[in-house]
Amino acid sequence: MRNIALRIEYDGTGFAGSQLQANRRTVQGEIERAWEQLTQEQRRIYLAGRTDAGVHARGQAANVWTNTHHTPATIQRGLTAILPEDIAIRDAWEVPPDFHARHTAISREYRFLIDNGRVASPLLRHYALHVSRRLDIAAMDSALTVLLGTHDFAAFAGAGQEEPTVRTCYAASCQVHDLWGQPLIAIDIAANAFLRHMVRNIVGTLLLVGDNKRSVEDVAAILASRDRRKAGETVPAHGLYLMSVNYP
Repeated sequence: MRNIALRIEYDGTGFAGSQLQANRRTVQGEIERAWEQLTQEQRRIYLAGRTDAGVHARGQAANVWTNTHHTPATIQRGLTAILPEDIAIRDAWEVPPDFHARHTAISREYRFLIDNGRVASPLLRHYALHVSRRLDIAAMDSALTVLLGTHDFAAFAGAGQEEPTVRTCYAASCQVHDLWGQPLIAIDIAANAFLRHMVRNIVGTLLLVGDNKRSVEDVAAILASRDRRKAGETVPAHGLYLMSVNYP
């Protein structure tokens, strides 16, 4: 039996999330149906990370154990041809038998986009959170440095988080880009793993910093408190992207 890894891109707008759910459209469900059509095998596709409804991915990863004789190139082309237009397999390659897309990963990178134009761009309505007021980008970028290193991120965990909440943040930044004359803020965070809603809760807190309602020192205190009630609101999912999953 072979083990095939996949790198997947998708527009999360039309999905109930990435993970299988009964009677709901999911990324995993679509790929498993396409796999069966291509190979005549019913196989479980193991995703590197779970993304919520509306969250997009540029570099989601997955693996599947298979008996197919198709080459990775044929798998990549064949699956993409079968899949709906809001999912594509960007790459496929053979990996060792013990490779697991989730458990073998050593880090993940997320990006959150904010449309900071005075008037919201209709073209970005499914892909960036619109915030019309002027934000203090330098303060937001400084606040992100507080997150670097190994910390207990319980203050930014989503409801119902049961597993340990300690994570290691490797990189975090906030920068402004120009898209069609529209200011687009990109918040990038890389860590060994993420808690449920962690990035969206961090962004909600950063918006308070951008509005000068919280300081860099306040963010440090929120992190140290481990108290979700002290952090900002959970921002909507449609501005979030899983950019890449990294392996040894």
